[in-house]
Amino acid sequence: MIILGIETSCDETAAALVKDGCSVLRTTVASQLAVHKPFKGVVPELASRAHVERINEVIAETLGNGKPKPDAVAVTTGPGLIGCLLVGTVTARTLAWVKNIPVIGVNHLEGHLFAGLVEHPTLKPPFLGLIVSGGHTELVIFKGYGRYEKLGHTRDDAAGEAFDKVANLLSLPFPGGPSIDKAARKGNPHAIAFPRAWIPGTLDFSFSGIKTSVSNYLQTTSKNNRAKVVDIAASFQEAVVDVLVKKTLHAAEAQGLKSIVIGGGVAANSRLRQAFQAAASQKKVRVYLPNLSFCTDNAAMIAAAGYYKIKHRLGVQEKLVVNANLEIQNWKTASL
Repeated sequence: MIILGIETSCDETAAALVKDGCSVLRTTVASQLAVHKPFKGVVPELASRAHVERINEVIAETLGNGKPKPDAVAVTTGPGLIGCLLVGTVTARTLAWVKNIPVIGVNHLEGHLFAGLVEHPTLKPPFLGLIVSGGHTELVIFKGYGRYEKLGHTRDDAAGEAFDKVANLLSLPFPGGPSIDKAARKGNPHAIAFPRAWIPGTLDFSFSGIKTSVSNYLQTTSKNNRAKVVDIAASFQEAVVDVLVKKTLHAAEAQGLKSIVIGGGVAANSRLRQAFQAAASQKKVRVYLPNLSFCTDNAAMIAAAGYYKIKHRLGVQEKLVVNANLEIQNWKTASL
């Protein structure tokens, strides 16, 4: 079965053709980085307009000469920027009507978990998922297709959000994640002992405090005594990675799970990937890290999720209702 995936939840217009949930036939992504870079963040109105301008050509490029033909359309219905979601869902519904094929709504966070299944189709539930992106930091048990249990979430800033804010404090380019990663490779991760918010007794996260700590350090330390930017970046990054890795492995051990899937834009961070692989090896746990192209927002993961929804008959309907505030525990039905 071939699924056309459409993803427009934020600042990337993406489409992909995926066969049987794992074989990516074609994938196209139109980035909006140049549009938002001057503002050091995503401007919702500009993002929506950019989707309108690019979505037809992105889909046309993905479909190619019309072969193979998709059997269904899967589209992100939330969470995300409401204007951006509307562009994707209206396009998906129209395309499905014209081609007389089903349309399936997919939760964006659910899609990030399915990114692991795109490259590892033999991976079977249950497994632990860590979704770590610019807007979300969630620990989820993937109990079965359409069955999820949320173990923990961020109480304030998401990890990716903290990367963007600290990069801005350090006058590093937007987006902050890649900029911090690049600078940190040249720095000393132990130069500054930035705090870790462990929140004992829970599997929740908090990254607002470390952002404030970096801000306070810059304000209270004279330029002559201040560490180099690369050392500040490395020390900040190490603190974030330390919490993400240790909390995730603790959750896996507590739940008796031996497989961990990492998804989201921050999963592309080189230090996070290195730390997870090293720690997992010691704990005898297997970590599945998507290819870098499947870490950030992409349509292949949406198509994969759509395929499994059809395969397991999970709420497949032709009518879509856009909900930008979907809760993770309602993935089974609320995305339609």
